[in-house]
Amino acid sequence: MAIHLDDALAVVAKHRGSRVVIPTMASVPVWFNLSNQSLDFTYMPSAMGHGTGLGLGIALAQPEHGVIVINGDGSTLMNLGSLVTLAQNPAPLYLIIVDNGMYEITGGQSVAGSGRTDFAGLAQAAGIARVYSFADQASWESWAGEALNGPGPVVIVLQVEGRLGQKTPSIPMPMKDQIARLRSALAPANA
Repeated sequence: MAIHLDDALAVVAKHRGSRVVIPTMASVPVWFNLSNQSLDFTYMPSAMGHGTGLGLGIALAQPEHGVIVINGDGSTLMNLGSLVTLAQNPAPLYLIIVDNGMYEITGGQSVAGSGRTDFAGLAQAAGIARVYSFADQASWESWAGEALNGPGPVVIVLQVEGRLGQKTPSIPMPMKDQIARLRSALAPANA
């Protein structure tokens, strides 16, 4: 049985530490209900495929924080090359791929290759050494501490139940305000 998105992200919230968290697309409203910290950066609108690159840039510039990117399967497919980029640039980045087999917020259309795309296999083939895949909540909870710690990059694939009828989420605050809040949170204390 697939994992519920709310339950999956509650585990992320429990293990996030002081890392930047970048939720994209369907994970945005769920994450906002779990966390609204200055190190949260809701990457909407037009985030499909770009969350991983943004997260990697922050992880390379601020390795003491680390970054968790919560990406959908559709967003990951839009920028599969980012897996190779992650493998070539070791950084404390933890990419969570929420695999529900659909473009949830645009009407529930099936993602190309739905049910056949092995995101964990693609990440390993790209050269990422630490790859995890979970299809049930109990396994995810048991291994989350290990998966969300240690050296990066890390790819975590979560088989999540799709939810039809989801609307495109709104960002919790204007993008310029989010950018200012994140910059302030990442600024050195003595700057």
